[in-house]
Amino acid sequence: MAEIELTQGWRFADAQGDYDLPVSLPFDSVSTVVNAGHGPEPYAGDTEAALRWIATRDWVLRRTVTLTQADVEMVLSGLDGIVDVLVNGVAVLTADNAFRTWRVDLSHCAHVGENQIELRFRSVVHAAEALQTSQPFYIPYHKGNCPISNINMLRKQQCDFGWDWNAALAPFGVSGGVSICPAMKTRIAHLHVAQEHHDIEAESVSVTVTAHVEHGDGAVVEMRFADRTREAVVTDGVAQAVFFVEVPRLWWPNGQGDQPLYPLELRCGEAVATRRIGLRRIEHVTVQDAKGTGFKFRVNGRDVFAKGANWIPADALHGRIERDNVRDLLQSAVDAHMNMIRVWGGGRYEPDWFYDLCDEMGLMVWQDFMFACNLYPADRAFLANVAAEVREQVQRLQHHACLALWCGDNELLGMLHEFPEARANRDRYLVMYDRLNQTLEHALFDTDPEANWWPSSPSLGPLNFGDAWHEDSSGDMHVWTVWHENMPFEAYREMRPRFVSEFGFQSFPSMAVIRRFIAPEDRNMASAVMDAHQKNAGGNARIVGTMMRDFRLPERFEDLVYLSQVQQGLAIKTAVTAWRALKPHCMGTLYWQLNDTWPCASWSSLDYGGGWKILHHMAARFYAPVLVTVVPQGDKDVFKLINDLPKEVDVSIQVAAVTPKGDVRPLAEVCVTAMTHKAFDVLELERSLLKQDELYVFTWQYKGQNEGGEGGDSHAPQPFKTYDLIDPQIVIETKELRGKVEITLEARALALFVMLEADQPGRFSANAVTLLPDMPQKITFVPQDADMKANFTVQNLYEATLGGAR
Repeated sequence: MAEIELTQGWRFADAQGDYDLPVSLPFDSVSTVVNAGHGPEPYAGDTEAALRWIATRDWVLRRTVTLTQADVEMVLSGLDGIVDVLVNGVAVLTADNAFRTWRVDLSHCAHVGENQIELRFRSVVHAAEALQTSQPFYIPYHKGNCPISNINMLRKQQCDFGWDWNAALAPFGVSGGVSICPAMKTRIAHLHVAQEHHDIEAESVSVTVTAHVEHGDGAVVEMRFADRTREAVVTDGVAQAVFFVEVPRLWWPNGQGDQPLYPLELRCGEAVATRRIGLRRIEHVTVQDAKGTGFKFRVNGRDVFAKGANWIPADALHGRIERDNVRDLLQSAVDAHMNMIRVWGGGRYEPDWFYDLCDEMGLMVWQDFMFACNLYPADRAFLANVAAEVREQVQRLQHHACLALWCGDNELLGMLHEFPEARANRDRYLVMYDRLNQTLEHALFDTDPEANWWPSSPSLGPLNFGDAWHEDSSGDMHVWTVWHENMPFEAYREMRPRFVSEFGFQSFPSMAVIRRFIAPEDRNMASAVMDAHQKNAGGNARIVGTMMRDFRLPERFEDLVYLSQVQQGLAIKTAVTAWRALKPHCMGTLYWQLNDTWPCASWSSLDYGGGWKILHHMAARFYAPVLVTVVPQGDKDVFKLINDLPKEVDVSIQVAAVTPKGDVRPLAEVCVTAMTHKAFDVLELERSLLKQDELYVFTWQYKGQNEGGEGGDSHAPQPFKTYDLIDPQIVIETKELRGKVEITLEARALALFVMLEADQPGRFSANAVTLLPDMPQKITFVPQDADMKANFTVQNLYEATLGGAR
């Protein structure tokens, strides 16, 4: 008998008998009900709360399967919720962890012929409440994030009950699959791939492949890797072989080199396992120095500044996640010169293909375990469940070249200070936290002794329970003082972090997204619908209030949306450029956040659907491998040069002053050689060199042995509202080319943050640019659908804040 994939033919019914819906796997409850016409689109308008009833009911998923033999087992993955599994009326499993795979022997209840399978989903809302009630004392969760209670009781995606950027829909379902296969059949349960790099200059690598085989003792496993074949006999469930690669092609992060992947294939009878292996050594280096404890990643002997963002689930409803859309999001990260993403601990362990894509693209992955912003049980059953989860996920992901770090959790240490219950009884909750954290660490190293481990994020280091939100001398930081404490953007420059794994500033989604999900009558910052799409308390007021510090306020809704994105981009640019200028004291910035789960005001640089906000266009420039940036120091402005390329380059830099009229006055020019190990001061100018109405514009060109490129930027020493901008009278000319449009922009005066928009989805080569008179810029637009003609509009800072109602 061959394995039977139970994908089609399911019925999904509620316990009350009101609904009986067809469904295929994988699925989520909310999408299924909505697609069947029994609920509104959850992301449109203010409909989210109207769908929460789904999670308050028990549901059953059922189908029949015809078997030709009875000695079979069922394999279930991604059972999202608490699920009682019955076969022919016999209870065979209660699954209580969405991050585990369950294998169940059915030989005692299955029979030849037709068999009935039922997956009974308990209400996740009621199940969570019951588990909380069963605890010997209350275990707090973050009520500010989760309008639905007690998500910390369930081993499922923690943001499902809401977050300060996510809809609270409490979805459940099956994110993986269900299959039936013969019992006692030989199978390759999992692999472990270990690399030993004998000479870090790429002379040779030994690769040890260990196959864990079930029901196969005495069988031969044939392994193929790097044009070599080895055979190993399964003994006590294990077969092992070593491959020696004399001149390996090494895997590198994006921007550091190529990403060659060697195919690995194992066969044991009919059982086959395949992987793709990138040969690399990633070290997590945390060494004490005079300032504290550093935090950096060393790849193949080379220290790499980590540039990236935090990854959250690609959709609030996992049934809507599609691989091609995820690929597009990750490609956008690569196109912005990112080399790392952090898979945040309130979401999910992503599927295999996600990490395959990161391997291909050179995106290192900081992988959190799935615990975030809550406190958790620490009883034996809960910890045993977690340990099994960790072992499975580490076994599954261990071989990936992209995997750089396992981190215990997101912000649990902070909850020991934040929750009043924890402050009142710190010893109790600290011991509980430590039991959980040790369970994670022990299960990780039992499974992969060579793994890179960090106990929590943010953290000052192992067994240090201090305040990593405000202490910048050691470990990784989460910097939220600018957003949550309403500090000016310049506050970023006052910190000297070693590595920043979270920091962010919100903006509104782009108008293209707003038009899809919010009706014209609701397009007002104070409307109930706009509030419903803002999950961080006071967020909309903070966005608009911050504008008043630096900008003249817009009159139109569309201009307010545009300016919110300019402001967001400037906030993150200020932070990243300041911290890149500290290299090697600081060796990484991962801003919050790359993507959105639904259309909302948030910290993301990519809109829901993958469109680039202004921040992402800026990120493509402030994460460029060779960067010149201005760091104000007293009454001087220091121009810093950073080179993140593998080798030194020669750089020419030109600095000028420009007026709102567009008059340019050269100030300085310098040529230097940029080494790779640190940021350099290349110019120091007295700010008094600038006249009252002038700001800096500067450009640079670089050339190395195999690299070359150019860049440019501007810097305003005063708030933008102090400059009397004039109408730049921007002219747009378009030229249709094969599969793309070439756009030429010209201005008659200084034009800041010039933003092109198209009425068709697609990708601009650049945006939010600065224009000067007599210096036209060419930008290309690649439409998603080459057959659709695109029309373009343009926005800039003058039009948004001084142009008046149009």
